[in-house]
Amino acid sequence: MNSRAAEPLAVGRVKFYGQHRGEVNSSTFSPDGQRLLTASEDGCVYGWETQSGRLLWRLGGHTGPVKFCRFSPDGRLFASTSSDCTIRLWDVAKVKCLQVLKGHQRSVETVSFSPDSKQLASGGWDKRVMLWEVQSGQVLRHLVGHRDSIQSSDCPSSDYLATGSWDSTIRMWDLRAGTRAIFHQELESHRSNISCLCFSALGLLASGSWDKTIHIWKPSTRSLLVQLKGHVTWVKSIAFSPDGLKLASAGYSHTVKVWDCKTGKCTDTLKGVLDVAHTCAFTPDGKLLVSGTADQARCQVHCKSPRAAQT
Repeated sequence: MNSRAAEPLAVGRVKFYGQHRGEVNSSTFSPDGQRLLTASEDGCVYGWETQSGRLLWRLGGHTGPVKFCRFSPDGRLFASTSSDCTIRLWDVAKVKCLQVLKGHQRSVETVSFSPDSKQLASGGWDKRVMLWEVQSGQVLRHLVGHRDSIQSSDCPSSDYLATGSWDSTIRMWDLRAGTRAIFHQELESHRSNISCLCFSALGLLASGSWDKTIHIWKPSTRSLLVQLKGHVTWVKSIAFSPDGLKLASAGYSHTVKVWDCKTGKCTDTLKGVLDVAHTCAFTPDGKLLVSGTADQARCQVHCKSPRAAQT
């Protein structure tokens, strides 16, 4: 793991985004950090100006709660998933829906773009992973193997995809041309459902679970490097800082924790959410941490320092 120590996260100001009409299920920043995207139980996707907190758009179209949202790496698109069994692809510049991807039989819980933004992977309650071509909206492959709902995914390269499931396993899939998207390897150590996972810039993989722990892996060797313990409820969301030295985690509770990935110690416990913290994310520059809550009105941003809040 990286030898540099993680700097403490100083909370300077808390900003609230309070126009949701339902629980905030997911949040993500645009690659340039200028926009914040939130997915709500009210069936809409919200876009916000990060610095001012101004609501830019409230997009309907889904016929059920929006479960997850993510920007494409090139920043031109974003995707939203819903319990209506669809994925919607949206144009950022035009703020319009380009395509509705249909094929899942049950709620779609997660979506991940490939690093070149040309492919999209989705998973959900039908236990299947579907790989899509973004430009055409066509299904490229079906990945079958998980024995329960797929709740999380991340695509660190165009060659591999990681998925986490309620069958308590992480699966790594080989997506290279000429392969049949075969199951590459399986990571096991959690004692319960895997609810979230993400890769760091250093190539490490973190997974959060209903067993109240977070595991950090080195996927290339299948090595479990560290277990993070301290949540009193199941881990709902995790996010690495851009430098990979810190990890934020939202438990199904009133707090968000920040961890030093080298030592495995909790360096900060951020309080102030009014209800259950559903999701967390760092800005690309690492200065802000956002946590979505379940009080039907809030998406709060913790500023790293008073000076960072004013930039």
